[in-house]
Amino acid sequence: MRVIGILAVGATVAVFTAGGVSANPGPAREQAPTTCAAPVAGQPNGKQWPAEPGLTIDPNAGYTATLSTTCGTMTIALDAARAPRTVNSFVFLAGEQYFDHTKCHRITTEGIYVLQCGDPTATGMGGPGYSFPDENLAGATYPAGTVAMANAGPSTNGSQFFLVYRDSQLPPDYTPFGRVSAGMNVLTSIAAAGAKDRSGDGAPAVDVVLDSVAAVRN
Repeated sequence: MRVIGILAVGATVAVFTAGGVSANPGPAREQAPTTCAAPVAGQPNGKQWPAEPGLTIDPNAGYTATLSTTCGTMTIALDAARAPRTVNSFVFLAGEQYFDHTKCHRITTEGIYVLQCGDPTATGMGGPGYSFPDENLAGATYPAGTVAMANAGPSTNGSQFFLVYRDSQLPPDYTPFGRVSAGMNVLTSIAAAGAKDRSGDGAPAVDVVLDSVAAVRN
């Protein structure tokens, strides 16, 4: 089965597939992650900005993001050279504590295999108030470990992003801007629990909250 698309409608990712159910079933949905804790006290700040932040990162430098979640910590190597505006926005939002206390609102276990985060409303409709163009799409692929932007169509990137936990077929429409460099076991453990409604696409069965997200220059 070939996945036709994954896009944020408004900001909610919608998945369209050809041929119905994936020929490659996703991970079992009975297994819960081994370590998930209650979230740190606090609420998303929901800040809004009228325009994309100015470029303050060095595209020639390396940057690392640390996602401290209720189910464990994941580290992302950010690709500033190939996606400077995307990494700049991510670093900016992390510095504004925009991602802190936000819930990862979507897991897919059929056709494509992603965990989607970055929406302070946890509805799939939230964003920072600005958008910016796509980057790094030429020849883009989405193997396990890829971190890419969700969108509502061309050049509508905001704050929502997805982490690929299993090789996924997607058209090159979603800016890849990093890779999981540590904590892949956390991501696959979350995915193993599947969706809360036991469908192939919905809210994760376990609450996955980003207690904090920090991005630093290496």
